[in-house]
Amino acid sequence: MTMSYVASRTPQRPLPGAYVQTPAPSFNYQPKLISQPSFQPSAVTSQQQYGVQGQSHALTQQRQQTGQLSGRPQPEELRPIERAARTINQTLNQELNYQSLDDYVTPGPSSDYDISCQPAWAPFQKIKSYNIPEAIFTQYNNAQISTLMGLFADLNHAWVAIDNAFYLWDYTHPDPDLIGFEEQPNNITAVRLVTPRPGVFLPSINRLLVVATTVEMILVGVASQAAPGGGQSVTLFSTRLSISIKGLHVDVIEGSAAGRIFFAESGNDDVYELTYQQEERWFQSRCAKINHTSKGVTAFNPGPMFGFGQKPQPERVIQMAMDDARGLLYTLSSRSTVRVFSLRSNGFALTLTKTSSNIATDIQHFPSNNTDLLSPNLSIISINPIMSQEASKLHLMVTTSTGCRMYMSGASSAVYSIGPTSMVVQHIKFPPIDPSRPPTEQQPSTQVASYGNNPALNNISKALVPTRRAVRYAPGYFFCFVPKDEGNDLLFVSAPDTGRIARARENPSLPKYPELGLWPHLGSRAEDIGLASPAFEASQTPAGFGNELAVQYDNPASEVAILTNTGVHTYRRRRLVDMFASAIKIGGGDEGLEGEIKRFIRSYGPSETASTALAVACGQGLDVTSDSRVAKITDPVVLEFARKAFIEHGGKPQFNENQMMDQSVPTIDAVRPSPRHEGLALYIARLVRSIWTKPVVQESMSPVSGLVVNPTVSMTKLQTISQDLLLLKEFLESNKSFIDGLAGPDALGRASTKQDEISLQAEHRALHSLVVLVENIIEGIAFVQVLFEEQITEIMSSLSNETRQQVRNLTYEGLFSTASGKDMAKELVKAIVNRNIANGSNVETVAEALRRRCGTFCSSDDVIIFKAQELLKRSSEAGSESESGRNLLNESLRLFKQVANSLTMEQLQWAVQSFTNMQFYAGAIQLALDVAKESDRGNRALAWIQEGRQAQDPRAMAFDSRKRCYNMIYEVIANLDQASSQAPSMVDGQYTVTARRRTEAYDVIETSEDEAFQTDLYDWYLAQGRTDRLLEIHSPYIVTYLQRKALDDIANADLLWRYHSQNGQNHEAARVQLELAQSAFTLTLDQRIEYLGRAKANASTSTPGVARQTRYQLLRSVSDLLDVANIQSDVLQRLKVDHRISAERLPQIIKELNDTILPFDVLYNQYADQAGFFDLCLLIYQAADHRNPTDIRNTWQNLLDRKHDETVGRGEPQPYEAVSEAVRSMGTRLNLSEIMFPINDLVPILERYSVEFQNGVGPETWVMDTMIDIGVPFESLYSVLEGMFYNDEAPFQGKTGGISPKTSYTSLKNGSKTAVEGQGRY
Repeated sequence: MTMSYVASRTPQRPLPGAYVQTPAPSFNYQPKLISQPSFQPSAVTSQQQYGVQGQSHALTQQRQQTGQLSGRPQPEELRPIERAARTINQTLNQELNYQSLDDYVTPGPSSDYDISCQPAWAPFQKIKSYNIPEAIFTQYNNAQISTLMGLFADLNHAWVAIDNAFYLWDYTHPDPDLIGFEEQPNNITAVRLVTPRPGVFLPSINRLLVVATTVEMILVGVASQAAPGGGQSVTLFSTRLSISIKGLHVDVIEGSAAGRIFFAESGNDDVYELTYQQEERWFQSRCAKINHTSKGVTAFNPGPMFGFGQKPQPERVIQMAMDDARGLLYTLSSRSTVRVFSLRSNGFALTLTKTSSNIATDIQHFPSNNTDLLSPNLSIISINPIMSQEASKLHLMVTTSTGCRMYMSGASSAVYSIGPTSMVVQHIKFPPIDPSRPPTEQQPSTQVASYGNNPALNNISKALVPTRRAVRYAPGYFFCFVPKDEGNDLLFVSAPDTGRIARARENPSLPKYPELGLWPHLGSRAEDIGLASPAFEASQTPAGFGNELAVQYDNPASEVAILTNTGVHTYRRRRLVDMFASAIKIGGGDEGLEGEIKRFIRSYGPSETASTALAVACGQGLDVTSDSRVAKITDPVVLEFARKAFIEHGGKPQFNENQMMDQSVPTIDAVRPSPRHEGLALYIARLVRSIWTKPVVQESMSPVSGLVVNPTVSMTKLQTISQDLLLLKEFLESNKSFIDGLAGPDALGRASTKQDEISLQAEHRALHSLVVLVENIIEGIAFVQVLFEEQITEIMSSLSNETRQQVRNLTYEGLFSTASGKDMAKELVKAIVNRNIANGSNVETVAEALRRRCGTFCSSDDVIIFKAQELLKRSSEAGSESESGRNLLNESLRLFKQVANSLTMEQLQWAVQSFTNMQFYAGAIQLALDVAKESDRGNRALAWIQEGRQAQDPRAMAFDSRKRCYNMIYEVIANLDQASSQAPSMVDGQYTVTARRRTEAYDVIETSEDEAFQTDLYDWYLAQGRTDRLLEIHSPYIVTYLQRKALDDIANADLLWRYHSQNGQNHEAARVQLELAQSAFTLTLDQRIEYLGRAKANASTSTPGVARQTRYQLLRSVSDLLDVANIQSDVLQRLKVDHRISAERLPQIIKELNDTILPFDVLYNQYADQAGFFDLCLLIYQAADHRNPTDIRNTWQNLLDRKHDETVGRGEPQPYEAVSEAVRSMGTRLNLSEIMFPINDLVPILERYSVEFQNGVGPETWVMDTMIDIGVPFESLYSVLEGMFYNDEAPFQGKTGGISPKTSYTSLKNGSKTAVEGQGRY
């Protein structure tokens, strides 16, 4: 009985046990909760509730239904792999919730920079400098008019335009070849690389080079592809597309992702578009230009027309920038005016003009506007769009000549507006302090209060004055070039401090917009800058877009190339893991390293610190070597310190005291795992984030080859992830003895309190689940690699439509962490093996390779199964009648039996069907029996059968599992019997093959020790009506079965005694028949008498092994009951014709008497005595061994009186004759028993009757004649008569009118004489 304790409604004083550290046990304390071997991982942060609330609600409802909410709830029933998958999903969800740019670039100013003197904390690291080829300098020396330089950084190429010639080279190559474009004679004024419009050029032309000269603009096709030795190879193609631009000095060109090309010239602020198409059309040439602003935007605001002094310079466009996500084109004019054009629906419309005065008005309300850096006549030198993927509100960042960055948010006044109609300054980022001046000289005279959580604002630094050029790359890399003496530029670089931004939500005291800064030495003048790596994006939405931590192991670090007049300099973004590794590498001793660790924990939190330390220990840290290579840090000192940091600074699990007090969750689930566990979860999630939710396969249709199946993730990427996880697995395995939670049971000995013990168990549960997941991912990736090494298209085509759809929907998460995913993988393994079998390949080699690389999906048992399947197929090819075929069949059966516990129902069905088709009936039956046994090793099915087959008993499932195997056997038996019936059993005195196989099969059946099978087989025989087959079975289980079935059905009971009788077990047959005669089955009295008659016959027959006394006891029991049944039958027959009984009462009497055999007292008191059946009363006396002389004498008297009265009433025959006949009948039935046939009483009664009622009617000697006829001894009669004589009883009493005494003696004398002469009985 389960007891639950309900909390009292009245607040009570805390009892012992309410706190975990209290020694006394609580009422709800359950030791079993402590000994659970696996633990639930918590979310990485307490704020994350990824799917947990809904799941907890579902669990609560389930517990309420099952009564588990009484006392402390039970721990969640999750397998380790499910728990780990939930942790990874929670972690990935946390990563996606990283703050968007709108969240941390909030209204107001800031100036927070972390510019460390420690080079390890620099946000960027210089990789290498590449010199400009000598051939370029040679051409440069020949320049006459102009020279332009630039970068195509994403192609790793630089370019130079010298007068009319254009040269391109791979700056990463040590001895590059120059690619020249010298076909036109005019001076080049601008060059831009853009994306071509789809469908205009061949697919190989993936870029367009737009070259503007003094006379025309030319489109040159660019085909780029990966070079064999690394980098990109570029080829130029003539497109014969050009437009005349005479009179225009084009110096600004921009292209959109859709292939549109815009340009502007130095004489005004007009915006042109260059259009191009594949063919000429009516009234439309292949290439043309369009002036979208007609007379110029300044025509609407022309300024002063006349005046004294010099005429002002015309406004012109100095920069164009595209926002492809929003379909916007931004232009910056020489008067610091920003204009916004909408390009939606392939159109062009001005939506917004933002002048410098408008911007100055926006910043007047800022608390920092009183500074020289934000003068009313501020000058904007660059604009950088912020894509909608990065921020939903912020649209643009503009940089002033004083180095201030202004973030502008856009809004639209109409719902269906094609672009923003207003923009305001949202945030101002002031420059950092000048490293060349003392910090005390750069403090504002009037301290500006901090804004939000930012430190005190510094708005007077002129470190970036004058800014000549500035550029921003997502997610916030800022490069600012400041001209200094001797024509060189000072470079300032900053980047978001992603780790501190990620912690801002859980630690509000941190600055909102922290950045890491760097002053790298450039030593020359910058000509161009470009992003040499793909544009950064951690997600497609603003939330999570800038999370560099999430992708630091997944994507290569961003690289930026800067072209100067001395060469190309490349800088690489330092990842957090690189900073950590470098800090260890260049740290000053143990004290310095400990300080770095504490700084890391302070800035980024213990979980991120643990994750980063683990990554470094697993070899993820990268650094630039002395020969300018980016290589992994393998210094043993660094790796060892990172290992120690992960172990020693991993923190401890924590209890949620609130949950402990209100008992809302189980004790073990109230533990939040340590930061070490959260760090491990972070590391794993970041390794697999790019594949976790992706499908494993993707299908497409090719017009040439039809169905094509490709991976969604490259094999190279999968191999990289697998290698990283293997290193992680090795690390955890080699250090598990030092890690709390992985050290095993020995760690429990270090627990000083119950709370520590439970915490350690929770930590183990959480860490163990992640270890299991790592192993599953490694094997899952290996399986995918094997899958695509095979002919995946053929394999997919061989699957059923349902399975194929399931494979299409299978994600890597499902493959790694769900049972259905693993089952689907096994289906694919089967398809791979079946394909190899069909192609005649060595399946053992394939299966062994699968087992070695991904044992979870293809175990050693699977290898044996595949081998057995192969042998089975080979046997069908060899023929079942051949010796080799039979040997292969036997070997296949042997292998199948080895792995019977691993065979699925589908595999078993296939094997049994194959064996049956080849007439290997015995093997098919034996295999099915072995699989049934392995599916229920505890034989729970038999116990369920023996205990009555209760429907709600969980053991019924064990029987159902066996039953599926048994049904296959019955199909084999049906096929076997059909084949046997169609073929003779003997030919020429020899058994046929069919007969021998039938014998073999039935030998397997009858010798099986599976009692559950035997029971179900007999049930099947009964259902088929094959009772004759049951009687032929010689099995130790048949009797038990028939005994069990005999309790329910009379027909089955008949089978039991028939089985005993047929097998010479007469004693057992008699015992069963006796039980049937006494049973509660619906039987007539005659049927019961028949059973007793058979039982008497069987009991009378000698049975080997049955003692004589036992046999006599049974015979006596049967005989006695048979006597009672016969008496009851006599009663029944008489009452049926008794006219004294009413018609309404008669059916009830017949029903009562024609059923079970009634006891003596019921027969006597309720029927025989009341009905006056005195002869039957005497029989009852005898059967019941009733010896009361008075009752017997009175009953005889009543019998004779009743007989006389009945005869007189009828009028025939003579009364004495009826009385004489009754005496004869009863004497015979009573066997002249001295007790039941007392002649000492009967003779006087009869003599008196003769004298009183039959005097002179019949022969005088009829009484003596009757006694002599039934065999009463003469001496007994003499003795009785002598006693009557001396007692003066009739007929020796006076003058009676009856026979004389002489007559009686004469009758005795004559009878005695006859007996002596041998003519009678003596």
